[in-house]
Amino acid sequence: MKQAIHTGNAPAAAGPYSQAMRAGDFLFVSGQIALVSGTKELRGSRAGEQAAQALDNLKSIIEAAGLTMKDVVKTTVILADIQDFAAVNEVYGTYFDSEYPARAAFQGGGLPLGALVEIEAVAYYGKK
Repeated sequence: MKQAIHTGNAPAAAGPYSQAMRAGDFLFVSGQIALVSGTKELRGSRAGEQAAQALDNLKSIIEAAGLTMKDVVKTTVILADIQDFAAVNEVYGTYFDSEYPARAAFQGGGLPLGALVEIEAVAYYGKK
């Protein structure tokens, strides 16, 4: 089973991709930046603030797919500057309980719209 997931509670896809795609028991959520839904504006000028909005966007998409943040099994965090890792990590930890998902984090240049942070996720439906 393959199904595209869309919600108005997160920014619309800015190109030829879906906010998320369910494939069998897995949900693949496209990278989210700090865009405020319904606008073309980034929330926050610091990496921690932008991480919070990106995670809020992820959460909205995951919930639209019938899951919760507890169902996230893997994330990828891309930073415009790796020096922001600690600030992003502090915010990131508040979105998950003690069973944190697997994660990769690295510096990548030229994120969309000059964003400081982009985060993508994979979630698992399991027996839902």
